[in-house]
Amino acid sequence: MAEIGTDILKAKNLLEEGELVAIPTETVYGLAGNALNASAVAKIFTVKGRPQFDPLIVHVPNVNAVHEYVTDIPEKAYALAQKFWPGPLTLLLEKKSIMPDLVTAGLETVGIRCPDHPLTQDLLKILSFPLAAPSANPFGYVSPTTPQHVNDQLGNKIKYILDGGKCEVGIESTIVGMEDGEPVVYRMGGLSIEDIEAVMGKVRIQTHSSSNPRSPGQLESHYAPAKKVFVGKIEELLLEYPAHHVGLLTFQNDFNTPNQYILSPSGTLEEAAQNLFEALRAFDKMDVDVVFAELVPDVGIGRAINDRLKRAAATADRW
Repeated sequence: MAEIGTDILKAKNLLEEGELVAIPTETVYGLAGNALNASAVAKIFTVKGRPQFDPLIVHVPNVNAVHEYVTDIPEKAYALAQKFWPGPLTLLLEKKSIMPDLVTAGLETVGIRCPDHPLTQDLLKILSFPLAAPSANPFGYVSPTTPQHVNDQLGNKIKYILDGGKCEVGIESTIVGMEDGEPVVYRMGGLSIEDIEAVMGKVRIQTHSSSNPRSPGQLESHYAPAKKVFVGKIEELLLEYPAHHVGLLTFQNDFNTPNQYILSPSGTLEEAAQNLFEALRAFDKMDVDVVFAELVPDVGIGRAINDRLKRAAATADRW
């Protein structure tokens, strides 16, 4: 298994050698490699089992560093970065040739963000290159929010996991780009649509792609545990599938069953987001056949939670 620790110099040395390191962010743990080293980037795809048509997100320490890797930052995008970086925001921008095509899946744009975690900030500041870092889990599975989640899935494939504790936000960053001068959200995430629109005005939401996505996190089926997930009103699902051993995933409702995970006993969407991926992983260790999940209030970060639940359920067969 991988070593877990807080030694950023050890992480730096491994990354400079072209190795991969799992890093903490406020959203989820990332599987990081030198974004300018095509060999290191290729390792990311191999370790995750990620198709190379799915582009990666590049992590930098601050907005000033972005200018080295993109041709331009539109005024509205720059205003968003000034307001929410470091934080759970990824900007999709026109890339310079220094950024390998493997990172961007051959696209002319690259997703860049500045993560809000002190350990990873310290690491990025002492590196001479940015980090390409998708979530540190096998492709399509639930994203990791603790070092142990990473070790459970990828510990035999990487050497070091930088331990930043449990992720505070718990779901991936929101991805925003510009088309014809207008803002487009390609993935809902830890930054709410309401917060984005307060800076940029009305945005268009274009979050799914069956193949050849324009940004990371656009595939319709994703974030799925090993158990089948069905989303809807739990009372109705229990009537529809009475013969199955069921796990229940609720926002705040308590059905008084042992195979249940309540996302937020206090009833806050922020707590629900922080617990979502841990909950989906927990069901894989329970003696259940299927998971019935209810949607949370569809406002703020709740939109991103519901997006993840629906995509986790996208592979479930209606039998």
